Amino acid sequence: MEEQTSGHSRMNRQLVIITGMSGSGKSTAARTLEDAGFFCVDNIPVDLLPKLLELTDSRGTELDRLALVIDLRQRGFFPRYSSILGALEMSGTPVQILFLDARDEVLVRRYSETRRQHPMAAAGGVLDGIGKEREALHEIKEHADWIIDTSDMTVHQLRDEIKKVIGAPETEGLKVVITSFGFGRGLPVESDLVFDVRFLPNPHFVEEMKLKTGRDPEVAGWLNAHKITRKFLKKLDDILVFLLPLYIKEGKQYLTISVGCTGGRHRSVAIAEEILQILRRSGYTNLEVRHRELGP
Repeated sequence: MEEQTSGHSRMNRQLVIITGMSGSGKSTAARTLEDAGFFCVDNIPVDLLPKLLELTDSRGTELDRLALVIDLRQRGFFPRYSSILGALEMSGTPVQILFLDARDEVLVRRYSETRRQHPMAAAGGVLDGIGKEREALHEIKEHADWIIDTSDMTVHQLRDEIKKVIGAPETEGLKVVITSFGFGRGLPVESDLVFDVRFLPNPHFVEEMKLKTGRDPEVAGWLNAHKITRKFLKKLDDILVFLLPLYIKEGKQYLTISVGCTGGRHRSVAIAEEILQILRRSGYTNLEVRHRELGP
């Protein structure tokens, strides 16, 4: 029974080898698959592949989708790749190869922009290294399941193309974390958007609200009774509805909206909760609210 379960696990495993020319976008490919739920390993020694697969068998379906970045840093792989992949196939593990490429002049420009040394350039120039690398990768490229030329692609276009060819499942969409905070303890370092609401009327100076927080209906109601709060929320609604689709279009997976006031207990908390409702009304579902100064 145990052997049958292991065989079933291997047949259902998706193992993708990411390879191709240096500078063609392999790191972007790995991050894309990682975001799509793949377990990604960069530059694993080829002799450890069987051990890695044994580990994934013992972990069950948790590691059923694997992506391995293998390039010419693993020089021992390419002369033996056919036998290595053949052995994996024989053991019941289907293997797919994603090969990334780009035109020579594009690779030269990318290396010039990053000021990195080509791994096969040695004493020669970048173009010489690219030529040697093309020759070394020629055979595995011939057997690739997918070849993507990234020459004229932006990072975001490459991510979309990879998800399309691999058949990566859609994620839950943009994850938005809304954090309230007090400026006295500093700005949250993970902030993408920051709204300073210290211009709003302060409930701290109203005796019956001093010990309450922005989560209490009385505080939220008191703030919303002021015209400036309502006007601000309307403009905030407009800017968020405008901005978030643009972040999604650019491929952003995670966005932190931070709202700050003096102490982080009244105004920022109430406005953070209002932002949550604004985003829910706009159809966003992957949302989380954190109130830093209120504790867990």
